[in-house]
Amino acid sequence: MKQLILVINPGSTSTKIALFEEETPVFETTLHHSSEELSVYKRVSDQFNFRRDLILQEMTRQNTDFKRIAVVVGRGGLIHPIESGIYRVNDKMIDDLVKGRMGEHASNLGGLLAADIASSLPAAEAYIVDPVVVDELQPLARISGHPDIERVSIFHALNQKAVARAYASSAGRRYEDMNLIVVHMGGGITIGAHCLGKVIDVNNALNGDGPFSPERSGGLPSGQLIDLCFSGKYTYMELKSMITGKGGLVAYLGTNNFVDVCGMADAGNQRAIIIRDALAYQIAKEIGAMAAVLKGKVDAIILTGGLAHQQSHVARITEMVGFISKVVVYPGENEVRALALNGLLVLKGMIEVRDY
Repeated sequence: MKQLILVINPGSTSTKIALFEEETPVFETTLHHSSEELSVYKRVSDQFNFRRDLILQEMTRQNTDFKRIAVVVGRGGLIHPIESGIYRVNDKMIDDLVKGRMGEHASNLGGLLAADIASSLPAAEAYIVDPVVVDELQPLARISGHPDIERVSIFHALNQKAVARAYASSAGRRYEDMNLIVVHMGGGITIGAHCLGKVIDVNNALNGDGPFSPERSGGLPSGQLIDLCFSGKYTYMELKSMITGKGGLVAYLGTNNFVDVCGMADAGNQRAIIIRDALAYQIAKEIGAMAAVLKGKVDAIILTGGLAHQQSHVARITEMVGFISKVVVYPGENEVRALALNGLLVLKGMIEVRDY
């Protein structure tokens, strides 16, 4: 009888879970969490019991054969910078995730939930794959412009790596033999230069770098930002949320829904038109920067994430960057499938499991 792989992908307002019988999906569910439900928890790690109980209830409802689960794979969180790969969840990782040593993020719960559930099963082990802190930056990319501030690697590593490998496979080539620019366009937008299997440069969308996005401000003029910081108008947390959570489309148009923004623009709303177009403009500029990082040797530009569903948005970007290389589109994000695939590689002994 085939073994089962459980996938856990916690987001800010939802937890996606899926069960696979090796490569075959058994079920996939998104458990939504209202702001009222989450508001009672001071820290992300405090949500642990709440989310675990919901996961176990759903698995029971789906008549899951718990004894057959051999691998539990969680989305990786904010841990110490590591190379791309699959990592066994150990005590050191759990301690870092619980204490939020590298920051608070819903993905921190991925490893914690995987470890807890795996420990209650007779023959399961817990892993994480390509967390957002995957760090393969080249030395030049770490320089910011001031020695007190170093550029760090925080990006959508799981989805970027997954679509890059998928494209390489479709082209009949190895990911490690290609130069690619991968553009993840979701609530945050990250644009990575993939050079022969390594992401040697990428913007840190979590902390105010690169294009603005549905919920984030991206890179802001530092002088004006300092003036805001000392204006007395905003608290520390208000300024943090201005950068991540209440920036970008939310700040300009009061919504993080890009479909709604496109609808407003199509209806003739002039402010929506310029913000919609500015988003594509900033993304294209960052793609151009990554093309320079790769010295113009770009095998393909890959657009992925939820915003890639909007064909007019893709067309605006393509118009600006099509001269660099061909543009291919992998709309949406399939992090659940990517996690499951890595779990299958573990089951079959086809990938080296790393220690944290």
